[in-house]
Amino acid sequence: MDTTIGPVEPSTIPSTAAIGTLPHNGFVSTLQTSLPLCNAADSTLGRHLARRLVQIGVSDVFSVPGDFNLTLLDHLLAEPGLNLIGCCNELNAGYAADGFARSRGVGACVVTFTVGGLSVINAIAGAYSENLPVICIVGGPNSNDYGTNRILHHTIGLPDFSQELRCFQTVTCCQAVVNNLEDAHELIDNAISTALKESKPVYISVSCNLPAIPHPTFSREPVPFSISPRLSNQMGLEAAVEAATEFLNKAVKPVLVAGPKLRVAKASDAFVELADACGYPVAVMPSAKGLVPENHPHFIGTYWGAVSTTFCAEIVESANAYLFAGPIFNDYSSVGYSLLLKREKAIIVQPERVVIGNGPAFGCVTMKDFLRALSKRLKRNATAYDNYHRIYVPEGHPLKCEPNEPLKVNVLFHHIQKMLSSDSAVIAETGDSWFNCQKLKLPEGCGYEFQMQYGSIGWAVGATLGYAQAARNKRVIACIGDGSFQVTAQDVSTMLRCKQRTIIFLINNGGYTIEVEIHDGPYNVIKNWNYTGVVDAIHNGEGKCWTAKVRYEEELIEAIDTAMGAKSDCLCFIEVIVHKDDTSKELLEWGSRVSAANSRPPNPQ
Repeated sequence: MDTTIGPVEPSTIPSTAAIGTLPHNGFVSTLQTSLPLCNAADSTLGRHLARRLVQIGVSDVFSVPGDFNLTLLDHLLAEPGLNLIGCCNELNAGYAADGFARSRGVGACVVTFTVGGLSVINAIAGAYSENLPVICIVGGPNSNDYGTNRILHHTIGLPDFSQELRCFQTVTCCQAVVNNLEDAHELIDNAISTALKESKPVYISVSCNLPAIPHPTFSREPVPFSISPRLSNQMGLEAAVEAATEFLNKAVKPVLVAGPKLRVAKASDAFVELADACGYPVAVMPSAKGLVPENHPHFIGTYWGAVSTTFCAEIVESANAYLFAGPIFNDYSSVGYSLLLKREKAIIVQPERVVIGNGPAFGCVTMKDFLRALSKRLKRNATAYDNYHRIYVPEGHPLKCEPNEPLKVNVLFHHIQKMLSSDSAVIAETGDSWFNCQKLKLPEGCGYEFQMQYGSIGWAVGATLGYAQAARNKRVIACIGDGSFQVTAQDVSTMLRCKQRTIIFLINNGGYTIEVEIHDGPYNVIKNWNYTGVVDAIHNGEGKCWTAKVRYEEELIEAIDTAMGAKSDCLCFIEVIVHKDDTSKELLEWGSRVSAANSRPPNPQ
């Protein structure tokens, strides 16, 4: 079994690695027998928690200081290999941990009790919805205050300290309240192990008076709780593969569609192996973009119902059998529940369950095992792909803007397309950027992230910070609307402090355009900012930053050339001013269908 720790190379793993071996797979297999003693300064609760984060692959922790977590932050700072990054607010710290986890497989943030915890909770809920293991650490009350009926600051004024815990119970898969040293080691290791195993966030509260105190349980690197690999029931696997083989081999025009749960199942490679073997056309659901290489010879684009990329929906929906690997069918991904799919034609493969047509269903079958076994059994069938190739007509290039003609959004994304390479990554904010970025053709190795299930406006600023910090070898290109930017703009300053080279395209169209297309009203219009002026003020001469405001295509071309050339070592912020009604046709279609779904009248009683 592979024994690396997440993205960390084996040679860099501490010889005393404990929690850890494999956060990316969620498995632990290494048992240490010769375990050196730590000195007293290193045998504290704070240093133990810091070491655990390093051992699972967390090199950067995103934090906001508060009086309940200050001592803990001291001990995180003291840990070699751990970089503490102060954010402007807790929400962005959580979003940054989310973005970091998307690149590295696990992320972490540290805030203070209740006033910080309830601020970060929206970001943690988003990570939960997207199946991201984020370790959310909160500096808690002094251990002596528990059970004393005292009222503390930063709380809602009741002597019950459990409010924050009860809130986090709904958006994390494990909660640990550490208010004594005797079981601190056990609680911390169990929480971190559970995050890796379940690929979900966890909550760890640490009393503010405990991080600096040595304790015998921290003086060694003891063997952790072992995380057993998830194994398929062999008989169930064989039965599922047999049934799926019969189902697909008799189909005339079968297709494959990748879903977002490929990530949590760690099954992207197995999916590609199946695609190579069977010859079926390969599509991705919108939230799975970037999980399957788009240079695959049978890749046909994004399946998103009525707003799919050109000719993709026609091939998927006309197939007489389709295998969906890790799908999420919600009102957004189904375009207001309007997909033209039939259950009896579908094989639905979830991380540990396979459902074939209207039945049967097979549990305790891992997606990775199922896809790999199926790839050895299917007859090669390229009929549907040949049909796609037959009807496909390449999309035309957008019309070139005339000199001094206002810039069009499709022209903007035509030029962004030319910027992409294996050394870049795209972050798409909630809004029309969802649809425009979805049409980008990703070169091999180009990263791509957006938050579709939770769809939190403002996510992209913090997520860009975290992703860029984790993927220092990539130039991140973030596409963010003006309304979203106003929610979380402050942490551009943290990007500058971290010397990031991100390129942010701020698309200024004067409001919440995605909401306009669902249901318009005066509440969708926002106060216009001088966005480049805001970023220049944040820059304030400290760090490397370059801004540009563009209204015409020739200005855009010049700005991109500068960002990719003379200012390639800077954070580049390009404000693109476009007409308020200049939207993708996909958003117009999607918005009308989602609006119809939202406005359905109540069912008769």
